Amino acid sequence: MRPFEALRSVTALRVWAVLLLVVASWVVIAPRPASAEPRVTRVDVYSESMGRWVANDVLSPSTGGPAPTFYLLTGIGGGSDGISWFNNTGVREFFADKHVNVVMPIGGQYSMYTDWNTDDPVLGRNKWQTYLTSELPAAIDSRFATTGVNAIGGVSMAGSAVLDLAIQAPGFYRAVGSYSGCAATSGLLGQAMVRSMVELRGGGNAANMWGSAGDPEWRVHDPMLNAERLRGTELFVSSGNGIPGSIDNHDPVLVVPQTIGGSVVEMVTNVCAATFQSRLQTLGIPATFAYLPQGTHSWGLFESELRQSWPVIGGAIGA
Repeated sequence: MRPFEALRSVTALRVWAVLLLVVASWVVIAPRPASAEPRVTRVDVYSESMGRWVANDVLSPSTGGPAPTFYLLTGIGGGSDGISWFNNTGVREFFADKHVNVVMPIGGQYSMYTDWNTDDPVLGRNKWQTYLTSELPAAIDSRFATTGVNAIGGVSMAGSAVLDLAIQAPGFYRAVGSYSGCAATSGLLGQAMVRSMVELRGGGNAANMWGSAGDPEWRVHDPMLNAERLRGTELFVSSGNGIPGSIDNHDPVLVVPQTIGGSVVEMVTNVCAATFQSRLQTLGIPATFAYLPQGTHSWGLFESELRQSWPVIGGAIGA
């Protein structure tokens, strides 16, 4: 089977199902757990490329000297909607005993965390690749004790974006964690998923991002097509299987819509992960893939994926 055959065989009916469920429930809400507190700092960084201040929550070790940095990106709402790693998971507790700086930017909603070609009338100016690979790291390295060694992780929309960021900035990230995302961002299914986030959910125009449907820039930013450029980067890719379970930790009030929507979305990310694994195997690029035995597109699942990835990512950056 050719590398992309599995994705290309997806029927039009499934594409529309993906669109519907992504629009309805790409990010779901879970209760904010109690956690131990590491040193927490809110850092506002001015982005020259975007002409605005961007807030970032930073967890940093209080002792032990310089530490590597792990940039952790949220999904479609960018954390601006109050839904984020910081608010909806136990990241503070998890990283409290780990020697690493964890940087969680707030913003980038519906942007794919990329540099857009043109300002958008609805979504404004988005230059997130420049911010994340240049402006923000410079500010973090100047303010915190860092080793200059970086990794990045992201969930859902950002699960695609982190792979692209590593491709566009080769060597900048020593490790990448892609949680419940999809490596394919061009072609029928890839563009349908991206447009459902940017346009149907965000109200923007994806043509202002990577051009019209036939523009070659869509392919430039497709990690599935550009997987060769990830060679040498430590990769962790994970997905649930869409079967609901205790791992989801759903809000009891919203359990039915979250489960229905999250199940379909996670089934699709599972197919994406399997296809990406086949692609990397064909290229002879080593990577760690984790297929959790349950889990819908939920923050309970995402946190489990993050925790499972840490031996790979932390080991790669010396954390």
